[in-house]
Amino acid sequence: MNQNEETILRESIRSIIRHVKSKRLDEEKELRQIIQKMMDFDLLEAQTPDVDPSPNKSTGINVLEDLLKKIIPILEIDYKSLTTSSEQRDSYRAHVLNAVENSLTPAKLNNQAGEEEAASLEEIDITVGDDAGEDKFIDIRTDAEKAAEEEEADPRDSFGADVDGDETGRNMAYQSYKKVESNIIDSYELLANPEDQELFFDYLIANLKLYFEKFEEELASELPEPTNKAYDMAKQEQPADQAGPDDIELDL
Repeated sequence: MNQNEETILRESIRSIIRHVKSKRLDEEKELRQIIQKMMDFDLLEAQTPDVDPSPNKSTGINVLEDLLKKIIPILEIDYKSLTTSSEQRDSYRAHVLNAVENSLTPAKLNNQAGEEEAASLEEIDITVGDDAGEDKFIDIRTDAEKAAEEEEADPRDSFGADVDGDETGRNMAYQSYKKVESNIIDSYELLANPEDQELFFDYLIANLKLYFEKFEEELASELPEPTNKAYDMAKQEQPADQAGPDDIELDL
């Protein structure tokens, strides 16, 4: 190989090396750009608040969903603590449902009154006189005596006045409802739209019933089989020749 050929070969090699280096730099630059875009996207995702992308179409249902998250855990704990008998839990359930209806019914009536109530009040004929049916009873008790009688009255009696059932279940329901009543009323009073109010009320009652059924099913799988002393004694005194299939001991 002469000197001229060697020079041409060296130039060719240098050209190839420059091309490879240039291509490598371009690829590295492109890779860096891709990585930067990915990092920017991840940063944007981290800064974006986590908002439920698909809320319900009804504001009433959205408000109810938030309410259930607050009150269901409280009701579940108290309901599942009533393990002596199913009558206690039945009473608890009935008293809670009745209390919800009693709390929200006045609010529903107030919201529905509006102009109709004002118009109806104008039509009422009020008469004053001896025959007006006024209360003629004169209460001569002192304020101290009235206060003492009010203290003696058990608020749980008025709480369960409209519902029959086990007293322990009623007492537990009274205690539970004191914890959740304000949440229920406050949530309902957020709503001014009649359709939202109706959905909130109907779905609240329906969901409470469904959750109580769910709690009962979960308890059924957790509670041991009920027994009593008489059964245990009879089991111990049972003769060997009357043993049931489960009591037969096999000699292997």
